[in-house]
Amino acid sequence: MTIRPRKRFVWKLKNRELQLGDHTLIVGILNVTPDSFSDGGEYLDPDRAFARALELEEQGAAIIDIGAESTRPGSGRVTEAEEKRRLIPVLKRLRDKLAVPISVDTYKSGVAANALELGAEIVNDPSGLTLDPQLARVATNFDAGLILNHMRGTPDAWAKLPPMKDVMGGVRGDLEAAAHRAVRAGVDRGRIVVDPGLGFGKRGEQNSEILARLQELGALDLPILVGPSRKLFLKQGSARETEFATAAAVTAAILAGAHLVRVHDVLAMRAAVNVADAILRNAV
Repeated sequence: MTIRPRKRFVWKLKNRELQLGDHTLIVGILNVTPDSFSDGGEYLDPDRAFARALELEEQGAAIIDIGAESTRPGSGRVTEAEEKRRLIPVLKRLRDKLAVPISVDTYKSGVAANALELGAEIVNDPSGLTLDPQLARVATNFDAGLILNHMRGTPDAWAKLPPMKDVMGGVRGDLEAAAHRAVRAGVDRGRIVVDPGLGFGKRGEQNSEILARLQELGALDLPILVGPSRKLFLKQGSARETEFATAAAVTAAILAGAHLVRVHDVLAMRAAVNVADAILRNAV
């Protein structure tokens, strides 16, 4: 892999603009769910979630991404009412308490609208507008940032899906189509970030291929986010070893052009990000 400097972007959000490309931004994951694959139930209580969000910011997260519905393999869907029941108390507690923007991890337009009303500035759609096309219109109405994540099918059916025949071609084509749908719905292209969706219906070895060929997403001329944290294809014999594997994937993603990385352990991954950024600064 040839290491090349990243293209710089200005990402327009609801209340600010983020400079992307000079250094990698860390997106800290906060799951307010009972069943997420690595931290389910840990931050379901709004008070604990509030404290965790402040901790993630202090540790170096540039964005806090809050999710109230698990997308772990095999998980079923929850109702909009249940997702709001988990999410809204946390957003109310956090309103005006963070210096960094809040992202809400949802594919439901109703949940996104409520979250943006309560101060969130980014919608992180795990489905890439495949499950609720109205989500793009909501992002438009609130001048929100929009992350389009590549997902095949739904989590409950991932185990039955065959391998993708051309994984990077498929991911690139689907993300291009999702970005086109978003723009057609009124989303400013300068508000869009794409995520190749490690896991999310891909076989284990294909996730490694996505990281190896990540530079090909540069053809979309959009900022790139990668979320490798604790994915099944990185799982090792212990939680500590899995964090090392995550750090390796984070480093690979940055050297291949990722502008943002989405992780659970911000403090540990910040060290990997700093080293990768130092290497990247020397790329010619």
